[in-house]
Parts: sequence; structure tokens; C-alpha cells
Amino acid sequence: MGFVRWTAQRNFEAVLDMLADGRLDVRPLISHRFPIADAEKAYAVVLGSEPSLGVLLEYPGAESDRAQRTVVLRSVPVARSGSAVVSVIGAGEYATRVLVPAFKAAGARLRIVATQSVTSSLHAARKFGFEAATTDPEEALHDPETTAVVIATRHDSHAPYVLAALRAGKHVFVEKPLCLTHEELDEIERLYASLLTGPAGPPLLMVGFNRRFAPLVQKMKALLEGVPGPRALVMTVNAGAVPAGHWTRDPEIGGWRILGEACHFVDLLRYLAGARIERWSRFDLEGPSSDAASLQLVFADGSVGTVHYFTNGSRAFPKERLEVFAGGRVLQIDNFRRLRGYGWPGFSRMRLWRQDKGQRGCVRAFLTAVERGGPPPIPVEELFEVSRVALELAGRGRA
Repeated sequence: MGFVRWTAQRNFEAVLDMLADGRLDVRPLISHRFPIADAEKAYAVVLGSEPSLGVLLEYPGAESDRAQRTVVLRSVPVARSGSAVVSVIGAGEYATRVLVPAFKAAGARLRIVATQSVTSSLHAARKFGFEAATTDPEEALHDPETTAVVIATRHDSHAPYVLAALRAGKHVFVEKPLCLTHEELDEIERLYASLLTGPAGPPLLMVGFNRRFAPLVQKMKALLEGVPGPRALVMTVNAGAVPAGHWTRDPEIGGWRILGEACHFVDLLRYLAGARIERWSRFDLEGPSSDAASLQLVFADGSVGTVHYFTNGSRAFPKERLEVFAGGRVLQIDNFRRLRGYGWPGFSRMRLWRQDKGQRGCVRAFLTAVERGGPPPIPVEELFEVSRVALELAGRGRA
């Protein structure tokens, strides 16, 4: 019986996961809706001969699953002074699989989770131990106990939430990209500049550019320190294709994949070059609306970078490969599991037991900066620089 109960529990949790991230849509199962005041009519349908599948009773004020309300799940003692109190907006697949577990593992106090759906917010709250669940993002943005807001929603909502969180005085961790237009970036920069003159300074702003925090990249960065001369950096991304109707390919919602994902690698090369990006260009494989492109970067110190972001390769090939040529030596990272050095005195290889793209390191760096202060993990001027270059490479001109 114990195994049967365990299996049933696992199946129940799997169903909740599918409800939370939208893979299971139960709306077609609802054949009738009645306000609670007409409950007798609902029971008449259930007990009568009229065909019915699912009969839903609606309560006053609950317009739909998007009803704006907060459910307090449990009371938690206030954390020690200086520790981060985190609220999260968005609980999709990446947030629940990677991001929220990383914040939980790093010891953050999980305060509020806000999603569009009552089902998904409650499920995420119970699964990860948030203190409250809501369908109203304003609850997270203006909660007096929350010190940091994590934004893990679709790309078109990033900039509005970033602006709202900064205005509310919250530290911000936003998944990439920071924004979808130059106008949004200008507004974020202006607001951030205005906060610089405040008595406490501006809140911490960080984009989830996690690749620079990967252990193998950190080792590569250390090896490159002191190597003279410009560097040649080549990032090959075997990204794979997504369906034509996928939201990431919608220019108004996802901003296309060059902006939505390839910005990761623009930031990574900027970090390893250690110099400002001065010029950039793009060469498309299948036309200007293609996801497949070769991105060229020229840095202020003479280094050059290339991001090959391709969607027409084989799954048998590593998804991400990074190569750096410098000072008569070569470093190569394969899929963030293995680092090799060629011609490198005292170093030949480093291998991890499992892939590590730096997500947890990125989150730890953010929380450490929130709790202890000091310089931001990614200088804000680099965030703005990379975001502006990514917008240009994605063809997102000014309106």
C-alpha cells in the first residue's frame, strides 16, 4: 500500500506540475458554469438528463482563474538581519525547474510567488515553501518584507516589472533579456541614474546572465588573466529549432531568439574579453527573420568575438562550445562540462561530474550582494551595454 500511495502522490504532483506550467488545459472539460447563487440549477444539470462533462460553480469576485487575491500558506519567523527576502513573479518551466530551486538552495527566504493562475501560484508556493501565493504582482512588488524581486515572466513584461520594482525600492533579478526595445532600455537607464542620488543609492539590478558564473568559465577567466595581446573568442551554439508559432519567435512577446537567448553569449564574450564592445554586425543564415545567425563583435582592446547561433545542426553535436585563442594558447569548453587547455603551461584539462551553466553561482552572487552590499556581480554599465548591443543585433531599431 505504501508504494501505491507513493505512486499516487507522484502522479498527483505531476498533474499539478502540468496545470502550473500550462501543459494541461482543463478548460475544454468545463461544459457549464453557474454563479453560486444558481447552485440549484447546477445540481439539476448534474442529476438531470442534459449532457454535461464538468460543471463549475463561480463565487462572487472570482471572475476566473486570474482573480487577484493572495493566499497566505504559512507563517515563518523573520530571517536574521541582512538576509534576503525574495518574492518571485512568474512560475513557468524555467523558474520552477532551475531558478526558484537555486534561490531556495542558496538560503533565501521565499516570501511571495505571483503568477497569472491561482493553480500555478498555489502549487509553486507549496512545492518550494513560499509564505504566500498571489495572482497580483503588485503584492510582490510592494510587500514591505520583500527586499528582492525575481522576474521570471515572458520577455515583453520584463521592462515594466523592472521599472516597477526599482521604483518600489526593491533589488531586482530579472531573467534575460532585460527589455525588448531601445525605448524601454532608455527608461530603465534614466530611472537607475535618478536613483544614484538617493540617500541609500540605487537597488541592485541584475540580469540572469549565468554563463559568466559557470565554474569552467571562472577557471578560464583566471587562466586568461595576464595573457598579453588581443583575444579571439568563438562561441558555437547548436540551439536547435523551435516551432514557428512558439512565443519566443513572436517579436512583440519574445523578441526573437537572437535577443531572447543569444544575448547570453554576447554577455559571456564581453566578460571574457574584459573590454567594451565597440562594433558589431550580424550575418543571417536564412534571412533577417531567421533564428540562425553569426554575430560578430569587436572590442575596444582589439579582441574579436563570434557567436555562431545555429538552429540547423544535429543533436549529436554539443549544444554549446566556447573557444578562446590568446597568446599562442587555446582554451576550449565543451557543453560546460569539460575545459581543455592547449599549449597552456601547467594546465591541460578540468572536468565536472555534471553540466554547470552557472545558474546557482549567478543566484548566489546576487544574494551575497543583496545581503552584504559592495559592488554588483555584473556592473550595471555592462548590463546596459550588452542589452543595447543585443537589441541592435536582433534588429530592434528605435520606433
